[in-house]
Formats: sequence, C-alpha cells, structure tokens
Amino acid sequence: MIRSVVQGCGAYLPERIVTNDELAKKMETSDEWIQQRTGIKQRHIAADGEFTSHLALKAAERALAHAGLDGADLDLIVLATATPDETFPATATVVQKALGMHKGAAFDLQAVCAGFVYGVSVADSMIKNGLAGTAMVIGAETFSRILDWNDRGTCVLFGDGAGAIVLKGEQGAGTSADRGILANALHSDGRQHDILYVDGGPSSTRTTGFLRMEGKEVFKHAVVNMAAVVGEVLGKAGLEAKDIDWLVPHQANKRIIDSTGRKLGLAPEKVVVTVDKHANTSAASIPLALDTAVKDGRIKKGDLTLLEGIGGGLAWGASLIRW
Repeated sequence: MIRSVVQGCGAYLPERIVTNDELAKKMETSDEWIQQRTGIKQRHIAADGEFTSHLALKAAERALAHAGLDGADLDLIVLATATPDETFPATATVVQKALGMHKGAAFDLQAVCAGFVYGVSVADSMIKNGLAGTAMVIGAETFSRILDWNDRGTCVLFGDGAGAIVLKGEQGAGTSADRGILANALHSDGRQHDILYVDGGPSSTRTTGFLRMEGKEVFKHAVVNMAAVVGEVLGKAGLEAKDIDWLVPHQANKRIIDSTGRKLGLAPEKVVVTVDKHANTSAASIPLALDTAVKDGRIKKGDLTLLEGIGGGLAWGASLIRW
C-alpha cells in the first residue's frame, strides 16, 4: 500500500511583529482584552511589497532543505491560500518557477482556515493514485491585506505567515503503525456562509473586500465540528483519542483550542499552541504550528499527529499522520 510520508517541513514569518499594545494605540482595545478573549499576544505582518508568493517560497525552500531535496524533485505543489498574489494565474505557479520545478502540476486551493488540511488530503490522494510521487503542500497567507483595520472585532485576530510540508509516496504494510498519512476527512456547509466571509471579489464587486465575521457563531460551530471530525478520522484509522501523541489544531483562538482538547480528553501538554505568537494565519496556521513543534523536538518520528482546521464556508477537516 502506498502511504504519503512526511519528508520535511518548513515555515516563514514576516519580520515585522505587531503587539497588542501597538494596536491599542490605534484603536479602542487593550492587550488584556485581546489576550483574555483570544490568547493572542502578537502577530507578524508582511512588509509592503512582500506577497503571499514570497512567504510561500521561503517556507517551501526551508521544507525542501529539511527534507534533503530540491525543487526539481517535486511532482506537485498544492498551495492553500485565500490571499493569492493575483486573481490568476495560481500563486503556486510563481513558487513552482522560483523553485526550479519544471514538471508535474502546481495549483492553488481555497478553503480558508481549513485550506492546509484540504491541501494535505488532495496531495495524499494524488500520490496514492499515482499522479505524483513527491508533493509539496503549502499554507500561505497575507491576511493583513483583507482586514478592516477599523473593526477591532476582526483585525486584532489575524496575522501573516507560511508553512509547508513535503510528502513522498512510500510502500507500507497498510497498518496504523506505518509512517505517513493514515486518514483524512473533509466537510463543508454552505448554509453557514454568512458567519465568516470577505465582502468582495472579482465577480461580485470587482474589489478585494474585507473580512467579516460573527465570532460567537463561528466559535459554536468550531468546537462541535472539530471534535466530530477528529473522531471521524480516528475511526477511519481504527484508533482512539487516547492514541494521539500530538494535536496540531488551526490556531484561531485559544478558547477554541482548549475546548477541543477537553472534548477529546487530551492533556493540555499534548496540544500544540502557537496562536499567542502568530495569531490566526488562516491556511498557514497549522503548518506554522507543526513546524514549531517539529523543530523544538516535541514531534518525533513515529508520533501520531492529528491536524484539524475549520474556516469560512464553513469548511473543516482533519488529517491523521504517523510522523
């Protein structure tokens, strides 16, 4: 049986750090207010002239270096982003060119904060179907470009960044003890469109628009759906929550992360949290958190690692990986 095995990971954050105190000088908010409701202390913001493709490329280069590969070894790039450089072509093709990858396919995928797990599932399917041997999955966002900086309920929540993993198809016995992606689960519910969306687009308004969110509704759906999809993906692999070594959730809000961990009965030390340093970086949040935990030595070879995320759509999903 072919399994998509993680070969390496990488991440990149823009240099500029914006603290809660800095935001408090520009709007009616405070460090205490933001931390109490979200757990966020700071976020990284892309510089003028620094695009999603720039962030994605740096994360991709670091992931390739970690894997001991180069761009020519790739057959596939899936770039999860809701903030592409241009309407078209795909930002993934910009990264493809810069990496020196001249074969296979490169395309963008848009599922907002669930984008990375959607990308992992797509790449895994293509590897298993023989359409790619080695794949790069990237989550990259410049969400600061679609924020209404007069709306304190949303602008304090988000940041910019990118993370990536390299997957390679390898033969395995097909058991849950094998390294690689064990199971994926994806869902969406278009009835919840209006609780998290951007009020613009080339077809409807010809403007980029700004992010709009009903925070309480998103929180309610997030906690319920995350626990359910985690149970689903574990069931597909014949495993239970107690088998999880590491939960790497979408980094939207510390309260959502804590609630999901409690529903699963996981000890807090098994949950990777980076929302305090990165804020919500949408499709980039999971690979950023993943890279942090791998590079600091927490996630080790053979660890059962569960990724899960939910975003606008609503769209949500999970991927179970034996590291």
